[in-house]
Amino acid sequence: MSNLICSLLDIATLILFAWIILSYVVNFGRLPWGHPVRKVYDFLSSGINPILVPIRRVLPPLRAGSMGLDLSPLVLFLGIMVLRRIVC
Repeated sequence: MSNLICSLLDIATLILFAWIILSYVVNFGRLPWGHPVRKVYDFLSSGINPILVPIRRVLPPLRAGSMGLDLSPLVLFLGIMVLRRIVC
C-alpha cells in the first residue's frame, strides 16, 4: 500500500511540474486556442486548479509593482514532498 501511495505522489509531482512548464509555454508562447499544447495545459489545469484554489485563498499572489507571483504551486510541491517523506 505504501508503494502505491509513493507512486501516486511521484505522478502528482510530475503532473505539477509539467503543468508549471506548460503554463509558461502557454502564457508566453502566444499559442492559438486550438493548439495541442494549450489543450494539454487546460486538461491539467482542470485537475490542479481545484487543489490550488484553497492554497491561493490562504496565500494570495505576491505583488511586485504590476507583476504577481503565485506561490501556490510551490506550496503544493512542498506539501507533496512532506507527504512523501512521511509515507515513503
